Amino acid sequence: MDDTPTGFVIVDKEPDMTSHDVVARMRRIARTRKVGHGGTLDPMATGVLVLAVGRITRLLTYVSGSDKSYEGTIQLGRTTVTDDAEGEVTSTTDAGSVTDTQITDALATMVGDIAQVPSAVSAIKIKGQRAYKRVAAGEDVELPPRQVTISKLDVVDIRRGASVIDIDIAVECSSGTYIRAIARDLGEHLSVGGHLAALRRTSVAGFGIDEAQTLSSLAEKETPITHSTLDTVRRLLPCRSVTAEDARKLGHGGKISAAGFDGPYAIIGPDETVVAIVSEKAGSARPEVVLAPR
Repeated sequence: MDDTPTGFVIVDKEPDMTSHDVVARMRRIARTRKVGHGGTLDPMATGVLVLAVGRITRLLTYVSGSDKSYEGTIQLGRTTVTDDAEGEVTSTTDAGSVTDTQITDALATMVGDIAQVPSAVSAIKIKGQRAYKRVAAGEDVELPPRQVTISKLDVVDIRRGASVIDIDIAVECSSGTYIRAIARDLGEHLSVGGHLAALRRTSVAGFGIDEAQTLSSLAEKETPITHSTLDTVRRLLPCRSVTAEDARKLGHGGKISAAGFDGPYAIIGPDETVVAIVSEKAGSARPEVVLAPR
């Protein structure tokens, strides 16, 4: 019998760890190599990192493209090579003359469906190689803009120093949005330069920071799983209950009659087992992912 723990783990990532570091630590905690994550966080960032353990790793595809929310701090007056606090400072400008109204007006132009140029020091691949590796090799990297949606970009606080301005922001956005790029673009718009000084992710796909736990606290528990397979699919997708016979068919990769759902949904068997994730086509529901053991 396979006693590998299975489910989602909502981690509150600490600073100075890569997402791969978190996965490696969870593999030791859960005593399995079947661990994956649902969206990278930069080392300097903290907050929600969704992990999946066991067979349920195949559900991460339904997390990676979901909306996210953040709390962050933009610092005006300093530009860095990485557009965040991890990079070397490349220029400094006295930002003291920038007004609060100028800041809020500039940020307001970034709300909605926008074309955003990702940071050159990113994991986006250019002809098979990560952009940040090309920058490290001395190349001048220019990435094409990408369509993203920023549904919320609120100014929480503005604090003024001798020559810099720190702006606390709250952001809700689509997957693929670079908060570093918001900081960079704000600095360019105001002609004083800027970078992202701090970042905390507060939610991913509806999993919030209030239910996240540190790796240290998870290591002390009997099981690190914070959300069972059933709880996870109910959070991520619509659900449909089926008979034992329909569950058997889907568990073997077969199809059952459609029920009129738009998009993928979860199939729940009569014993509350998550059988599969299905989608409908030509009057039938067919498995995208089979989760129940045969």
